[in-house]
Amino acid sequence: MDVIVYLIALALTGLVVGALGRLAIPGKDPMTIWQTILIGIAASFIAGLVWWAIFGDRNGGGILLSVIFAALIVYLIRRSRGGTLTTPGR
Repeated sequence: MDVIVYLIALALTGLVVGALGRLAIPGKDPMTIWQTILIGIAASFIAGLVWWAIFGDRNGGGILLSVIFAALIVYLIRRSRGGTLTTPGR
């Protein structure tokens, strides 16, 4: 039962972080809710790794660093689709 609760918490955290990262970048994004959750989870994971590499602390990078990385991932996805900062591309 603990694993199910953990996965639900991970999905909700990923949704919040991914949504805040998408809101940080202006313009419309044609992403589904599952893509937003995956972006949030990836951003939280990367933020934790960067925090650990810099400070050697395993307590994570926090919500702010996670949102910054989520915005960076959204921007990189846009650029890979041929878009700019304000237009999503194809």
